[in-house]
Amino acid sequence: MKTSPQRESVAASASLEGRPLHRVWLRRLLHAAVASVLFSPLACRMPDKPVALPARHSVESEQLVVLSDFKLPKDHELIKNLNQLRDEVATELNLPLKQNRVIVYLFSDEHTYREYLNTVFPGLPNRRAYFVGTSHDLAVYTYWGDRIQEDLRHEYTHGLLHGSMKHVPLWLDEGLAEYFEVDNREPGHVNAEYVRRLDDMRSKGWKPQIERLEQIERFGDMRLADYQESWAWVHFMLHSTPEARKDLLSYIDDLRAGRAPTLLSARLKRHSPDLEARFLSHLESLQPARVRLGSR
Repeated sequence: MKTSPQRESVAASASLEGRPLHRVWLRRLLHAAVASVLFSPLACRMPDKPVALPARHSVESEQLVVLSDFKLPKDHELIKNLNQLRDEVATELNLPLKQNRVIVYLFSDEHTYREYLNTVFPGLPNRRAYFVGTSHDLAVYTYWGDRIQEDLRHEYTHGLLHGSMKHVPLWLDEGLAEYFEVDNREPGHVNAEYVRRLDDMRSKGWKPQIERLEQIERFGDMRLADYQESWAWVHFMLHSTPEARKDLLSYIDDLRAGRAPTLLSARLKRHSPDLEARFLSHLESLQPARVRLGSR
């Protein structure tokens, strides 16, 4: 069964130099593969003793469903944190709270998780977490690890966005997920490592260009710096000026309604002809030494 390209995607967390990297969207590459595996009764040939999806225990809370093979209390701090995240995403982005369930398949250990993925999605890179969004399901696959909250905040954000909007541009989808991944106990969702890396790039001649990000449609064309810049543009729009916030929210409202929106870059430049300079000034304001380096 073929599903809409705008609703079909796979997101993953990766690692580079010993630290988590961006989530990689495999929308184009795996479109047919994911659809056939998930929805065709003949496509997936399992081994004699397949690794089953976690299903022994379930926790349902608001829009979130967590299926696991170990008991996770409904009042667990992780569940409460994700419920707070849902409220925060809805409030910050003016998104109506939907009932589209986001199902988290939470494996108890990394080995079982990878064995399942290697069976059902052979050939995928080793990643800590995957989000699969189709016109039928919003699902996250991950395992209980040291960064479970970080990973689930990111992937659950993807689920909330795709459950509320008909289409989310790649760069904005990742920028928002990176933004909300930072726990709200960190003031302003500042990812201090991204700030440091972007500042280092700037010292070597890098210049921001939102129009270039808007043109990226394939995950393979996004570099680590693009994920960092996407996070920074989201932070700029939500924290710099009321006009920039309004531009972002009106754009998101157009996406939610299925309208063909004017590009964000054009909206922002109507209020700020010197947009790149304002962006860099905002980025510089995030650099005080009191900002704690993030765990990413």
